[in-house]
Amino acid sequence: MPFKDLREFIAKLEKEGEVQRIEEEVDPNLEAGAMLRRSAERGLPAPFFQKVKGCPKGYRLIGNSVAKYRRIAIAMDMNPDTPPRELQEEYIRRKQKLIKPVFVKDAPCKENIHIGDEADLLEFPMPMIHAGDGGRYMGTWHITASRDLDNDWVNWGMYRLMLHDKTSFGIFALPNTHLGGVHATKYEPRDKVMEVAVVIGTEPVSTICAASPLAYGVSEVDLAGALRGEPVEMVKCETVNLAVPATAEIVIEGEIRPHERKDEGPFGEWTGYRAGIKQPQPVIHVKAITHRNNPIFIMSCMGVPTDDNTVSVCLTKGAEQLEALRARGLPVTGFSLPLETASFLGVAAVKTTYANIAEDVAHIVWGSRMGRSTPWIVVVNDDVDPFNTAQWLHALVSKCHPQRGVNIIENAAVSFLTPYINAHERQHGMGAKAYFDCTWPLDWPPSDIPKRMAFAEAYPAEVQQKASAMWAKYGY
Repeated sequence: MPFKDLREFIAKLEKEGEVQRIEEEVDPNLEAGAMLRRSAERGLPAPFFQKVKGCPKGYRLIGNSVAKYRRIAIAMDMNPDTPPRELQEEYIRRKQKLIKPVFVKDAPCKENIHIGDEADLLEFPMPMIHAGDGGRYMGTWHITASRDLDNDWVNWGMYRLMLHDKTSFGIFALPNTHLGGVHATKYEPRDKVMEVAVVIGTEPVSTICAASPLAYGVSEVDLAGALRGEPVEMVKCETVNLAVPATAEIVIEGEIRPHERKDEGPFGEWTGYRAGIKQPQPVIHVKAITHRNNPIFIMSCMGVPTDDNTVSVCLTKGAEQLEALRARGLPVTGFSLPLETASFLGVAAVKTTYANIAEDVAHIVWGSRMGRSTPWIVVVNDDVDPFNTAQWLHALVSKCHPQRGVNIIENAAVSFLTPYINAHERQHGMGAKAYFDCTWPLDWPPSDIPKRMAFAEAYPAEVQQKASAMWAKYGY
């Protein structure tokens, strides 16, 4: 059964050994971030802080809730040890049938309602996550809901949110994002206020969907219903024309006023580096805050992989790119975004049915909305498992010709946060991309293709069977 709220999910994580309760008081000023970063880098259980300095008794803080594939599997109500490849295929299977939400009148997120001057962001843990961040970041693992000005489409996105004061915070939503694009091209030109709702602490799938790379016009809440197998329960906000998940821990209702900017950033990003500079970004003014009794504040500590963002994005973005390749009829047998690469690199396994198929693979990926942030593509034969790092790395260094196999695309569109681009390129979102053709050339005679020396290929079937039986006998 899908989880009703974050609390049920935490209880399941705890049962599976994926959560560690911490009773000592934690300081949200760097200390919580340091502990989350340490646990993410070492693959340790998610820290669940029971006491937070400066917050009312009963207010709690958790991070790294889906910072491992095992936790994603639990979130999707699957066997915790489901391999990433199966998780990806299950994501694709479930999303084929979107499920609309249902609306309720009574909701846990309305247990406490603060409107106007009663609303105070400083009541909650507002962590300074990394040394050198531009401020305290309240939004790192959450949902930001906004509505298109010309239709009823509501976007769920995940845009970093930096605290300014007790009633306002900055949002980093570039024009190439859904919220940022709609705000820049529709709301501001017409001098319109954009209403938003920030949702902190939902059942896990809804937040994962907010970070998913869906196309314009596709409803993340409908996708969440599909992945959960039942509708998301929603409730109307108090002061803005939006609805939010009814079992959310904290909901912040606000508005973005046209042409108002305030310095935001920099921030330790998903790239593994501090990204950007302090520069003017739109401001959200708080109109109301609603929350549960004894709310749980949830956050992510992004940095060198891996963390919540890396795992969820590599799964969902990899699935979306695999679908895009299949939709174009390419004989792709798998597509992986290795966690260690922070989704900068994708590995595609294909049947080489025609020459230079690697070029088509790369350009289809780059032609998709989410391909901008995957500038490196490795294309391997279908006998290589793209989820097996040892296999695709071996293919890269043994089958990719340094001159013919490396193909560089100059003046290409890349993410503004790409670490290797210079200041001018960062300003314009341009740089370079490359794909590595690690497939055997089709014009080679079979006798020219080196034979791989692996257990499954270097020995007759009867020898493999005997060796396997002997392993089992001796406890291997």
